Amino acid sequence: MVAPLPLSIFLIARNEADRIGATLAALRDLTDDLIVVDSGSTDGTRELAASFGARVIERDWPGYGPQKRFAEEQCRHVWMLNLDADEVVPPDLAAEIRRLFAAGEPPHPAYAVGIAEVFPGETRPHRLAYTLWPVRLYRRDRGRYSPSPVHDRVELDASATVGRLRSVIHHFSVRSLGDQLDKLNRYSDQQADDLEARGVRIPTWRLFVELPGNFLKAYFGRRHCVRGAYGFLTAMNYAISRHLRVAKHYERRIGGRDRPGARGR
Repeated sequence: MVAPLPLSIFLIARNEADRIGATLAALRDLTDDLIVVDSGSTDGTRELAASFGARVIERDWPGYGPQKRFAEEQCRHVWMLNLDADEVVPPDLAAEIRRLFAAGEPPHPAYAVGIAEVFPGETRPHRLAYTLWPVRLYRRDRGRYSPSPVHDRVELDASATVGRLRSVIHHFSVRSLGDQLDKLNRYSDQQADDLEARGVRIPTWRLFVELPGNFLKAYFGRRHCVRGAYGFLTAMNYAISRHLRVAKHYERRIGGRDRPGARGR
């Protein structure tokens, strides 16, 4: 058995029992400090996470940034890796992270890690899959997650340099088209809340271009077009969710009465 790295790994979760097992299984040998912050799961997520040796902490859902900030505070090590419950570290990425720490302190205080979607019916990302490159591996004294309830990103201090890993996280984000659209619809509520809280006003003309513009962005810009019919359908879901964000913002602005209360994930 290989020694764990001086690295804490943290996840936030709610009702992820069907996916979190694969995520945690891939992390067994990387860390001796695995944290799962759960926000009210009813499907056995907490018990499953504990069976993989995770420290499971229950906390009501305050939004993405505040929940990840809370999870950061539970970590024992200076170096932290953040994953979502539907993301899997493949063997090549685990080996690359090990090599990074092999000579001692990594040269950069933060690293961008690619995240590529794996759609239903696939076992790994398409070779042309669109890949996001957020900072996910970082020193806790050089960066923290943004406190925003909807914007999921690490804010680094001004002098921090960012390296980039070559291997990518496999993101199993789509259970089904219906589940994806339901999740995106809930997220659009949170985005509309955030726009209102920050006093942002999106012009009305955006209502007419948000759906077609974001379909083109997803289908061609994010290369969903290489995924055939399923790529077309997921691009449509993305476009609908972006349209809903603006539509709900507009409805509130003109005094719409459907004003949701507190929402979970």
